[in-house]
Amino acid sequence: MSATPDNTLANPDQRIADLERQLAASNAERDKAQAREAALAEVLQVINSSPDDLAPVFNAMLDRALELCGAAFGSLWTYDGERVHAVALRGQPPDSAKFLQGTPHPVGPDNAHGRLLRGEPVVHIADVADDEAYRTGDPLRRNLVELGGGRTLLAVPLRKEGRFLGDFVIYRREVRPFLDKEIALLENFAAQAVIAMENARLLTETREALEQQTATAEVLGVINSSPGDLAPVFEAILERALAVCGAAFGQLGIYDGDVISLGAVRGPPDIVAFLKNRGPVRAVKGQHSTIDRLATGENIIHLADAKDDIAYRDGNPNRRALVDRGGCRTLLDVALRKEEKLLGAIEVYRQEVRPFTDKEIALLQNFAAQAVIAMENARLITETREALEQQTATAEVLQVINSSPGDLAPVFDAILEKAHTLCGAAHGDLTLADGDNFRAVAMRGLPEAFAEVLGQPFPPRRGFHDRLLSGYVQIADLTAAEFSSDSSVHRAAIGPGGVRTLLAVPLRKDGRLLGYIAANRQEVRPFTDKQIALLENFAAQAVIAMENARLLDELRHRTGDLEEALEQQTATAEVLQVINSSPGDLAPVFDAMLDKALRLCGADFGALRGFDGEAFPVLAVHGLATHGAIKPEPDSALGCLLRGENVVHIPDVIDTDGYRSGLPSRIALVQNTGARTALWVALRKEQELRGAFITTGAKFARSPTNRSPCCRTSPPRR
Repeated sequence: MSATPDNTLANPDQRIADLERQLAASNAERDKAQAREAALAEVLQVINSSPDDLAPVFNAMLDRALELCGAAFGSLWTYDGERVHAVALRGQPPDSAKFLQGTPHPVGPDNAHGRLLRGEPVVHIADVADDEAYRTGDPLRRNLVELGGGRTLLAVPLRKEGRFLGDFVIYRREVRPFLDKEIALLENFAAQAVIAMENARLLTETREALEQQTATAEVLGVINSSPGDLAPVFEAILERALAVCGAAFGQLGIYDGDVISLGAVRGPPDIVAFLKNRGPVRAVKGQHSTIDRLATGENIIHLADAKDDIAYRDGNPNRRALVDRGGCRTLLDVALRKEEKLLGAIEVYRQEVRPFTDKEIALLQNFAAQAVIAMENARLITETREALEQQTATAEVLQVINSSPGDLAPVFDAILEKAHTLCGAAHGDLTLADGDNFRAVAMRGLPEAFAEVLGQPFPPRRGFHDRLLSGYVQIADLTAAEFSSDSSVHRAAIGPGGVRTLLAVPLRKDGRLLGYIAANRQEVRPFTDKQIALLENFAAQAVIAMENARLLDELRHRTGDLEEALEQQTATAEVLQVINSSPGDLAPVFDAMLDKALRLCGADFGALRGFDGEAFPVLAVHGLATHGAIKPEPDSALGCLLRGENVVHIPDVIDTDGYRSGLPSRIALVQNTGARTALWVALRKEQELRGAFITTGAKFARSPTNRSPCCRTSPPRR
């Protein structure tokens, strides 16, 4: 047999042509591979140059995928757990693109997104117009075919550890299935998209963490730079919270156990003005407001749509204002608590329905914790400062007590000034018992008309003074007090005094009410327990000062009596010495006696007269011009001595019947000596009148005047 001839050898031109075709195909495949590699490198370059901005990355991927896979248009989608979002489009007609990007789309059971979500590795449909999703009217499939003109579809998923993140979809406008290499290329682009998304996520989280740390550090810096001053701290916390959480406006409120007051607010001018002008908000059970819910134990209140909440539907005025005037839709409240005690809340709002993420809620909780720390620091600083102020005030009052022994006026003034200043009182008084009545002995800041009433003795007020016997009395609103509304003091207090809140702390000693300290406010704002305790401390100081003054007065009296007795003994000894040194010579004895008598009695001048049975001759005289004997007038002081009285004391010579009737001795006494007060003391021997001591002075001592001819006299002495 002869061998079959080789046609390729017989036809070298054919062999060359085949080799050229193979070379061209190899070169084309090489070029495509190089193009793919270049495209992948270009995409990686975009990823590196836009580490946290996915839009240019997705656009570059779509451009290269469409070019290398021969597709007419395409899209890249992300999945949020419920719907898919078109985050990048290339090549779609305008109407189709508008539909796709207008709103997130639900995942249909038969479209590519649904099939990939259920786990299919790739969705490749040769003719989408002949697919179940199109026949059942899936909106995305209808848009693809009818607005985009798509026929062949290729979709590959974006997955991270088995979790569906979205998908890459490209289309041809003719029925021409994609090759395996094209499918692999799109899968490669999908893997790069996942890497870019993960990088962006990590970078975003890092940046958010840095922003949060920076915001936290800034707030801590404000706390450190404003110890005890919460206003700038609250402003800083709210500003940072709104910025980091992406909220439009918000407020930080302080809760006192009854109402919540505005600590800081940020937002549109209209709603800021409303929140500032509405005043404190009281928690009322059943109104479904955020403060009601926080007060009953909730720590986080998150309303996806405040307009769809029961508080809005029931017409709660605050919720209505926030929604209708401020545009609030999504609301987040986080409680400020210290050992389960509600101190306030941070409330932030969005003007669109967009719930806050778990991270944003955690962040707001962190800011709430910072606010609590700042409040606790401010409380401790305030308590320390208040304690120091109280100790200083107490020391200053004690210093006044020590520097004014027995003088209560400066002590009472100091007590009122310190007590009212530390307790935040507008004005007040210190009132003491005055017999059966009471009278203010010290006042601070009182209007003149009110002070005039308190400065006069007034009877106890029904119920008020009885309660002071057992403790302090606080009246939150004096205009609504049930007792003493008919008293002049009560009327003056609420009238010219303008008193609304009254606190009275008793001054007591051994169960007796000595008086009280009153502190007044001209608005309804009761005093706190600390302020009441402080005023009670000052009341105790007032009682101590009063007791010190009493004991000091007694001591002075006792000392005075001892000094007087010693002075009298000394004077007597000196007179006895004169008697011993002048035996038989009475003139120096009488002079010495008169001199000592005038000095001991504090008299300006006087005389010692004897009595010879008819007249009173001068035995000794000091400061008087007369030296002759006096025959007494019947109604004169000497006449009274003749009738048996031992002492005649006239406090005011002018204020006697004898002077007014023109008794010569009285007229002469005043005109010749200017005397106003006079004292006559009888010298007797076994009831026999032997003479008289006469002392007079220009000083007028006011005392009750007896209208007898001899004026005031003392009982006879033996």
